[in-house]
Parts: sequence; C-alpha cells; structure tokens
Amino acid sequence: LAIKDMAGLLKPESAKMLVSAIRAEHFDLPIHVHTHDTAGTGVASMLAAAAAGADAVDAATDAMSGLTSQPSLGALVASTAGTDLDTGISLEEVSALNEYWEECRGLYAPFESGQKSGSADVYIHEMPGGQYTNLLYQSSQLGLTGQWSSVKKAYATANRLLGDIIKVTPSSKVTGDLAQFIVANNLTEQEVIEKADTLSFPKSVIEYFQGYLGIPPFGFPEALRSKVLKGQVIEGTDMSCFEGRPGADMPPMDLQLTKEMLDEKWGKRSEGKGNEEIRDVDVMSYAMYPAVFDEYMDHVREFGKLNYVDTRTFLTGMKVGQELNVTLEPGKQLIVKLISVGEPNADGLVNVQFELNGQPRMCHIKDKSVGGETQSRPKAMKDVLGSVGAPMPGVVLETKVAKGDSVKAGDGLVVLSAMKMETVVSSPVDGVVNKVIVTAGDQIDAGDLVVEVEEKE
Repeated sequence: LAIKDMAGLLKPESAKMLVSAIRAEHFDLPIHVHTHDTAGTGVASMLAAAAAGADAVDAATDAMSGLTSQPSLGALVASTAGTDLDTGISLEEVSALNEYWEECRGLYAPFESGQKSGSADVYIHEMPGGQYTNLLYQSSQLGLTGQWSSVKKAYATANRLLGDIIKVTPSSKVTGDLAQFIVANNLTEQEVIEKADTLSFPKSVIEYFQGYLGIPPFGFPEALRSKVLKGQVIEGTDMSCFEGRPGADMPPMDLQLTKEMLDEKWGKRSEGKGNEEIRDVDVMSYAMYPAVFDEYMDHVREFGKLNYVDTRTFLTGMKVGQELNVTLEPGKQLIVKLISVGEPNADGLVNVQFELNGQPRMCHIKDKSVGGETQSRPKAMKDVLGSVGAPMPGVVLETKVAKGDSVKAGDGLVVLSAMKMETVVSSPVDGVVNKVIVTAGDQIDAGDLVVEVEEKE
C-alpha cells in the first residue's frame, strides 16, 4: 500500500496513527510512505511512520532534499543508525554520492525557484510539493511578482470553490490556474461566485466543471458549476458536461496510425530534414502532450540533437577562447573553439567566428534581445460590458471571431496562453463584434482590450 502525501500534510503524530491503524488490520501488507518536506516536518514524520510499521519511506539525497522535495536521506540514515530501524546504508557512502549532486545542483542554480525556507502554511493552502515551486515561478511570469502570499491564500480559496478536491496532477493544476486567475483579477471568493457567468475562466477550470477529469468524490459545487458552464458545450457534442468518466465513450486511440502520422510529420518519411526514428515512447509522448511534443521536434529539426553537449555549455554557452570536445560516436569527435562574438547589426544579427576541427567558420545568429518596439495597447473599459479585456497576460493563440459576427454571452472570442495555462476569453453579452484588436501571436497584458462587442438592446 502506497500512502502518497503529495502536499506534505502528514504530521508525525498523524503518521503514527495512520500507519499503526493500517498495520493492526493488515500485519503482512507492505506499506510505503511518500511525503514532501514543505513545512520542515518530513524527517520527523517519516521516522514516526517507520516506528509505527512502515516498510519503506521516500527520501532525497541531501543536496536535493528539504523544502518542497523529500526529506533528507542522510538525516534518516543517521537517525536510525544503531536502532531496530537501521537502514544498513553507510552514511559515508551517502555523503560521497551527495557530493556529486551538490555540484550538479550548482549547474541548475539559475533555474531555482527562489524559495529560501520551509513554510508551515502548507497546512492551510494544501498545495502539493511538486506544484509549489512551479506555481511560484509561473506567478512571477504572469506579472504577479510580490503577490506570492496572495496566490497561496487564493489557492485555498480556489480549493473551496472547486469543492475541496484531491489535489494532484492534473486537478492541482486546475486549482493553481484558478488561484492565479483570482489574484490577477483581484477577485474575492464571493465575487467569483456572483460574477461566474461573465468571467473568462482558464480553460482547465471550465473543463474541470465539464467533467473532463471525472466526477470528484464529493460532487461538484452545482451553484458555481451552472454559472461557469452557462453557454458552454463540449466540443463536438451538444452536452455541457460529461455524466461519468469522460473516457468511457471515447473510441480507442489507434497507436499504429498515430505512429505512422508522426513518421510522416517528423520521421524518415517526412519531407525536408526529418530523419528521426519514431519510437513507441514518442507516440506516448504525443498522445499525452501533443503540443509539447511538436515543439520539441521543431527544436530538434532546427538545431539537431544537443545531447552531445555537456550540461554547463548547454545552459551557459561557450566563452571566447574556450575549446569544446564533442563526441558524436566512438571514434568520431569534433573540436569546437569559439574565436569571437560580434555586436548585433541593424537587423539584430551577430557574427560568430569559431573553429571546427581547426578550420575557421562563421555563422550569423539572431540576437532576440535586440529590436522590436514596445506596442502600447488600449485598455478595456471596466464599466462597459462589451469592452472585453484580457483577464491575464499572455500570448494570443487564436481569434475566434471577426468584425460583424453575432455572438451570444459565453461565446469564445480569443484564446490566450501563458505558462501552459490556456484561457478562452468569452463574450459577457449578446451582441455584434464591432472591432477585433488582437491577432494570433500578439503579446498582451492583463486588462488590454482584445475585442469590442456592441451589446444588443
């Protein structure tokens, strides 16, 4: 039996009570406990679970432990040494292995979330450890820097609004998306309920209420659900929501046909530079995350495979005068030396001179930080319902309407994306589209005017 404490809510005494009760009823059942150390009680909780009869607990090497990760392996090994719970693991060997991970973590330091200490308020907001640092970074990218405490409080609010659900991927993402939406739009819990039929909720929230994740054990909060789904239908059907498990009525996925399609698009059968062997794992990646897989294959097609480059060079680039040995296969090695990096020209192109196996080469690289004027966009008028603004900052993926189109309240106008969170901006009123301000690819801020709808009288 696996006890998965994904938010680190299992306190030492609770761990003792839970494991003891299970062990009393099932004396020969293997019990495995998993937790996160967000509040700083992970080691104590795992020791309590072990003393109560757990057979295995999860831990992380010291350099990667603590905070929202698992409790320290070294601490557990040292704490149980010489007792009935002795792990039989040498602390010296654990420490030697940890030295490698200390160096490795340093390479990825620029990608750290910035979290400095544990936080016991996890017992209030119940945010899973695997989501905590991701949401912290996403919030800063969405312009919510300095409002992390508000996001955490809004997470608890979002959980209540959704029906106090079990929060683990993907339901935790729904909760996080709603929390950021609440903070970005400066909404209270009561305002979300009252204005739900006119708000443009994130796509994940709408799909949750449509039953895409199934039916939560305690049911949906119907008062909010009916408002959120007003005017919404599941694509390809006339239903507003699923009645049971959404996959029950779906046809089986044809994995072989999908593989052939990917081979034609990205593999050796594709036109252009496609020469990749499409593997079964690629098919599964595409099945679960089609957009992410296509983005990755686009990158591979443009730059080739970069797994030959060491981590430090991949993350930070080469310095002038640096020489790099790249082994493509046994006996086939490239020696690359960076000679000079020029200044960007008027088009933002930089001349890069280097040597490849002693032969001088030059290429032109686009400096993406150069050029591009900042566009000032009009803001939506808050007191005018037909003046529709962006609920959050992001990139416009699609415009669903054109000038002159008739729309009903709830109809989608524009699709936005920010940090893997899609939002369909819907019309708050019945009317006619008077003006479409944005186009696909535009970067916009919260409150920017996207569409004007002339309300029907």
